[in-house]
Amino acid sequence: MGTLDGRTAIVTGGYRGLGLAFARELTQAGADVVIGARDGAASAEAAAALAAETGRTVVGTTLDVTDRASVRAAVASAVEATGRLDVVVNNAGVCYHRPALDVPDEEWDAVFDINVKGLWLMCQEAGRHFAGHGGGTIVNVGSISAMIVNRPQWQPAYNASKAAVHQLTKSLAAEWAPLGIRVNAVAPGYVRTEMAPVDDPRFKARWIDDAPQQRAALPAEIAPLVAFLASDASAYMTGSVVTIDGGYTVF
Repeated sequence: MGTLDGRTAIVTGGYRGLGLAFARELTQAGADVVIGARDGAASAEAAAALAAETGRTVVGTTLDVTDRASVRAAVASAVEATGRLDVVVNNAGVCYHRPALDVPDEEWDAVFDINVKGLWLMCQEAGRHFAGHGGGTIVNVGSISAMIVNRPQWQPAYNASKAAVHQLTKSLAAEWAPLGIRVNAVAPGYVRTEMAPVDDPRFKARWIDDAPQQRAALPAEIAPLVAFLASDASAYMTGSVVTIDGGYTVF
């Protein structure tokens, strides 16, 4: 895997679960990292622990990805802390389990505000910075939910939002390639995080037993792919959506 020495990355939603695993992997590859989430205190705490663990510059900041001013402030925080910004990992997301006929407007709006609009704002503001500084790399966190309909639970808003993430990834990659900006996405399967109750007996038969590997991933197993896509080792990749799901989508 390529090195990220001397580079700076923003990881949204980076203080726990997948986001924290991504931030840790990026620091281990040599990057300095800004962890941004609505919970600024949790972000700062995670950043301090990661800085002590890795010896890298790690900054925690309050970031509401649905607010453009907050997104701009996060980009400015990265540049202020390290003098540059090279990588953005769009990890922040939300999911609700609810049948389509029961989904209230506020849940639908919340899912698209964070998963799509928030990712869009982060891409756009980072893209403006990258365009003026010789390029950069964006890694979006999609999902196998963009390609399948999860069961036994229903989550139509989340599934639609992740399909939008995949297509937006391809659209931006095509448009921004001449600017030296690469945009790729990862599409994880079921991962053991606070967001996915993989141990719930109601879900095990479909979530776990249906997958060829018959297990959920650990966040640390997804993180190396994100670091690879952030690095020059993937220099000839843009517009790719890379599935990493224990074989779940082969059936």
